[in-house]
Amino acid sequence: MEMKDSIDFGGMNLGRLFRKLLLPTLVGMVFSAIFVITDGIFVGHGIGSDALAAVNITAPLFLINTGVALMFGTGGAVVASIHLSHGKRRTASINVTQAIAGSCVILAVLWGAVMALRRETVMFLGSSERLMPLALEYLDWFVPFLIFSAVLTMGMFFVRVDGAPKYAMVCNITAAVINIVLDYLFILVFEWGMFGAALATSIGYVIGAGLIIYYLCFKGKQIRLTRIKLSRNSMRLTLRNMRYMCRMGFSSFLSEGAIACMMFIGNYVFMAHLGEDGVAAYSIVCYLFPIIFLAFNSVGQSAQPIWSFNYGRGDGERVRAMLRMAMKAAVGGGIVIAIGLSVCRRVIVGMFLSADEAAYSYAVDGLPLFASGMIFCAVNIVLINYLQSIERPAPANAITLLRGYVLLALTFIALPSIMGSAAGMWLAVPAAEVLTCIVSVYFIVRERRRP
Repeated sequence: MEMKDSIDFGGMNLGRLFRKLLLPTLVGMVFSAIFVITDGIFVGHGIGSDALAAVNITAPLFLINTGVALMFGTGGAVVASIHLSHGKRRTASINVTQAIAGSCVILAVLWGAVMALRRETVMFLGSSERLMPLALEYLDWFVPFLIFSAVLTMGMFFVRVDGAPKYAMVCNITAAVINIVLDYLFILVFEWGMFGAALATSIGYVIGAGLIIYYLCFKGKQIRLTRIKLSRNSMRLTLRNMRYMCRMGFSSFLSEGAIACMMFIGNYVFMAHLGEDGVAAYSIVCYLFPIIFLAFNSVGQSAQPIWSFNYGRGDGERVRAMLRMAMKAAVGGGIVIAIGLSVCRRVIVGMFLSADEAAYSYAVDGLPLFASGMIFCAVNIVLINYLQSIERPAPANAITLLRGYVLLALTFIALPSIMGSAAGMWLAVPAAEVLTCIVSVYFIVRERRRP
């Protein structure tokens, strides 16, 4: 299969170019979704609802890891795209290498600290004593491999910028298929429980990351990994470049951290009102929402190199036309996902839980309420990607902080009291998205009036 594509970010018809990037990106995201859902299905049915809740307790760690990867992936891709628009291939390659190496060092330190304080970490994340053994077993075989997940996530940005979205798709598909097969073997056949669930996921990430490194070392057309010099001046320039990439991609970190915040606050609120069964029901949304985020983010990620490349060339009309196209795709996707979650709620919940469990009815009742905010979520995520791509990190960060932290915390606190605990808890996330969307539109209108 030919993995490299003939892509001209500056001259190709926008509709054709967007489809050429979006379709493989979306297929890759679908398999990422299958990756996540498969874990939930096998854990829920093969180990039990407590195991599902325990995985949800540790999920914020994965999301923080992904947030760091998205920050360096988005920031590095924006910088590399702009350099490539000026014909600076070596500079783009250096930036990509700095992004991967720097993020791996940061994550190695972070996850080393978590493993040293594993019990305290799980308690902080909201685990009850009943869930503690399961959560610790999963953490022990999952956290040490999270760096490979980060390499896979950020590497797909760089492979797409290099003009090979099909290869990025194959990396995602390969990791997902391996995880599905190993989940079946480790959980259902070998009956390895939480150890097997974590190990299956980790092996998938290791192989996916290996495919990314192979491409960037040997197959890249314009971007290749290069040796980082260790002189004082080179280290100073590396740190400067990393700071700039982090600034460009910081809202991506905040966006992923917002999902962790949603899980963290939601776990506490649901535990307080409905106990472990409530957390198990909420865990289904926590499995689904990162997938929904990936779907909406795939629109923004596909448009990102087009925005950044043409922004670097000063072609404002092409940038704005791409924004209109991306927004139509986002709204359409939001409508489809909202309807799907509502109409198929019993099927979706049944994939994770048996109908005779208390958590099942909680989730079936809550899923349509949660789905009501999907269109607004799609608009917010694509607009954040757009602002990042044209070097406007401040408004992108402001939108992300509002939707994922400030308004989310306020709605989780206020709505259960105003509307009743059940409806209020499920509507907290949609309410935050709606309020943020109003602010997002304001920022874009202001951006279009800039000279």
